[in-house]
Amino acid sequence: MPTFPEHKFSRWCAVALSGLLAAAVTTGPCQAGEAVAWGDWAKWGDLGNGRYRNPVLPADYSDLDAIRVGDDFYAITSTFQFSPGMAVLHSRDLVNWRTVGHAVPDLTQISPELDWTRMNRYGRGIWAGAIRHHAGRFWIYFGTPEEGYFMTSAERPEGPWTPLQHVLRATGWDDCAPFWDDDGKGYLVGTHFSDGYKIHLWELSADNRSLVPGTDQVIYQSKGSEASKLYKFNGTYYHFFSEVQGDARVMMMRRAPSIRGPWSEKRQLMQADRAAMEPNQGGIVQGPDGNWYFFTHHGSGDWAGRAASLLPVHWIDGWPVIGQPDRAGIGTMVWEGRMPGTPSVRRFPQGGDDFDAGALAPVWEWNYQPRMDKWSLSARPGHLRLHAFPGLDGANLLKVGNVLTQRVVRTGSQSFAARIELAGMAEGQHAGLVHFAAQPRAANPAESTASAGIVMVEGKRYLEVSRDGSYTRLQPWKHDAIWLRSTWGLDGKTTLAVSADGARYETVLPDFSLTWGAYRGSRVGVFTFNPAGEHGYVDVDKVDYRIDNRQY
Repeated sequence: MPTFPEHKFSRWCAVALSGLLAAAVTTGPCQAGEAVAWGDWAKWGDLGNGRYRNPVLPADYSDLDAIRVGDDFYAITSTFQFSPGMAVLHSRDLVNWRTVGHAVPDLTQISPELDWTRMNRYGRGIWAGAIRHHAGRFWIYFGTPEEGYFMTSAERPEGPWTPLQHVLRATGWDDCAPFWDDDGKGYLVGTHFSDGYKIHLWELSADNRSLVPGTDQVIYQSKGSEASKLYKFNGTYYHFFSEVQGDARVMMMRRAPSIRGPWSEKRQLMQADRAAMEPNQGGIVQGPDGNWYFFTHHGSGDWAGRAASLLPVHWIDGWPVIGQPDRAGIGTMVWEGRMPGTPSVRRFPQGGDDFDAGALAPVWEWNYQPRMDKWSLSARPGHLRLHAFPGLDGANLLKVGNVLTQRVVRTGSQSFAARIELAGMAEGQHAGLVHFAAQPRAANPAESTASAGIVMVEGKRYLEVSRDGSYTRLQPWKHDAIWLRSTWGLDGKTTLAVSADGARYETVLPDFSLTWGAYRGSRVGVFTFNPAGEHGYVDVDKVDYRIDNRQY
């Protein structure tokens, strides 16, 4: 992490002393802007006029962390039971991001419970982690609630990443982050959430692959205290974390002259903001414009998950206040600001695919670890071949192997369309397009899955739709290919439609409400399965994912 220059620190202090007397502080790269109702963003991201609007990623990019390496910025986001795990993003301006890879190609390195043979960890798996660049390598540490802490490293953010190393074998831990001091000594901080949210600090071994016995120290505890990061700015150590105050989560910080303390009293960095869905977990970085920023998720989700925003950081009396400082010197939400850097092109981490490459584009993630012998990009070049086999729970789409997904985006207009060729279908096989989230609890009657596609019955293909596991067979389908499309907007209600030519669509399932569950927003993707056995396949020719009528 780069240190901030002394002259910049002095300038921010001077601004703070004078600005806190004013009705509003307007220094720094952003202004608070007009209030925005959550989810009602007609504008977002790079506005194309030298400014940006939050959220910069209006989709499920949860548990973010970010770093700067030279002129490049890298971020990671948790993936839970989706595979490959722990998505890695890249940006040059902190607003336009693209997915460059994943750090965990095989979730069975964590547990067989995340494999297609079991599929019983929805919303568990890979939780929050941290990415750092040290000794010429990228390092990622993360936790899973059942298995403990893991680490992996790579020379390049695209990978290949080393096989996972188990750092701590224990249940009930989350939100770990490494820190290397100027002398190269490594440390790890993390929360034992099952033990009253105690935050622990350990020394790392010389190879950074294990914890040094006898170095464990509890450095903090409060209601819900987690999301820890350690930084060092101008010789002072900073412990960033979040905690629950009242009914809201807020960002806090302490500082010390040594990594072992003594730590100062905590300082609140931003006001609790329920209306903005509680921004709280992320990374502090210095932008290409020399200003400081906090790349964060909004921690209370909805049907699109936890979106990502970029907030300005104001250094006040040596504290990185996040957002627009109020009279008390505590930050408030900022919705719009100047671009930190000049974009070369507008980018977004989700998008379409024509399956012409030798590997799946990194925008894709499977629901659980897939059955690798049942999909192929080489069986028919230019197509994704999905072979059918029985699911674990009949026609329950949350328990079907090889469901290939992307994140649902929340903007004014989305269209996800897939062209699927059907000649290889077998008796009893289902194939199509699906939306899904976690199964609803008994107290929540909202539906969680919907699909539109084809089923093969007695040698004939029929259109088929489903809502929450209830399937309805429609008219026969006489074509050898089908376009399946889902369209939705800011209201989170999607319409599923079918077409023979990709131009004229017929609605088959209207007004399905997308849902949130198990810390995840809704997903959209393609699937096939066959309760009758391992018979049949489909070829996915292309996927066209338009976000606000734009292709990425």
